[in-house]
Amino acid sequence: MRQVRAEQPESLEVVKVRAMHKPGLLPRHARPASAVIGEVGNGFRYVIDGWNAERILLASEAIGDGYWFTKRGVEYANSREVYGRKIGTNQGVQFPITDAYMKIRAADMMRYEGARLFDAGEPCGAEANMAKHLASEASWAAANACLDTHGGYGFVDEYDVERKFRETRMFQVAPINNNLIKSFVATKVLGLPRSY
Repeated sequence: MRQVRAEQPESLEVVKVRAMHKPGLLPRHARPASAVIGEVGNGFRYVIDGWNAERILLASEAIGDGYWFTKRGVEYANSREVYGRKIGTNQGVQFPITDAYMKIRAADMMRYEGARLFDAGEPCGAEANMAKHLASEASWAAANACLDTHGGYGFVDEYDVERKFRETRMFQVAPINNNLIKSFVATKVLGLPRSY
């Protein structure tokens, strides 16, 4: 961008974006003391605490999806018969569902720990981030196990697997990408050097 600006200054027009401009608001430095929530200078800290609550809530949703996928996979494995026996008797079907279930349970425990700390007003950034990460990964594992169990039927509308399969993938990238959570844990929890 800098190179384009230097070589072709006429090709770029910088336009100031004024999103959410409201006439009549006081300038930032002139807010009355009665309008301040919490302590002056800690506003960003309060925003981050809100993000922790959001991550705990998203972990809850991903965990719920994970339990849903596991239940659907088990139901289908117990009902579908191939060559005279239920497909759930095969370890190749059992183990992925079981592995996903154990991951969901572990994520659920981290989610509860994050929620406990948040409710107690204690720092919970690490737990909230880890809960979101673990839950999104567990939900994705359960989604894959469920889809694999259903085979081609997993893409048929009547089972609802394909719809939720697409939805649960979002938890790995929004509202924060799991790689950023790994960076946070690496630097803030483990004390590793910053990588970005």
